[in-house]
Amino acid sequence: MSQEKVDRYKEQKRNRKAIQAKKKRNALIARICSALVALTLVVWFGYSAADTYQKKQNNKPVTADISALEDYFASLSPEE
Repeated sequence: MSQEKVDRYKEQKRNRKAIQAKKKRNALIARICSALVALTLVVWFGYSAADTYQKKQNNKPVTADISALEDYFASLSPEE
């Protein structure tokens, strides 16, 4: 049992640089993925908020004074 522990320790010591490099690489990949997910959420939230704001701004009723147009059409007389 003790010899197994010693052998395991020697194996870990022999591969320590590779193990540390793999841990660092995995941590970097995790940070990059987390940052991309966070950025995607922020952009999506901002786009949704801007889109909602834009839709609320464009929902006002449109009014137009067409009395001048009605007067013009009334002044036209069909040629008989």
